Amino acid sequence: MSLFSRLFGEPEIRALEQHNRDEVNQMISQLVRIGRQDDFLSLQPGGPFDLQYHHREARDIGKRLHSMGGVALMAAVRRTIQRKLGPVLAEHLDHCWKGIGDWQV
Repeated sequence: MSLFSRLFGEPEIRALEQHNRDEVNQMISQLVRIGRQDDFLSLQPGGPFDLQYHHREARDIGKRLHSMGGVALMAAVRRTIQRKLGPVLAEHLDHCWKGIGDWQV
């Protein structure tokens, strides 16, 4: 991760049109809230978690990101989440997004 990316954000996000960039930044804020409040994975289904123990809203965000910019945009958001929440929650997000497009853990 470059200093430039740390200061100005990921290039895949910066390259988006303004309205898409705003939407992605809103989704990043939602993911930060989910990570802090619930985590992206659970030990049991129910509530905000599906039968695979993945946070439903986080998966929906991953699907939207994939439709907007594919795995490259998902990876840029994942790097941002790692910067904001740390490597453990970023790894949980990896598992939550497993199976969305070509996303690999």
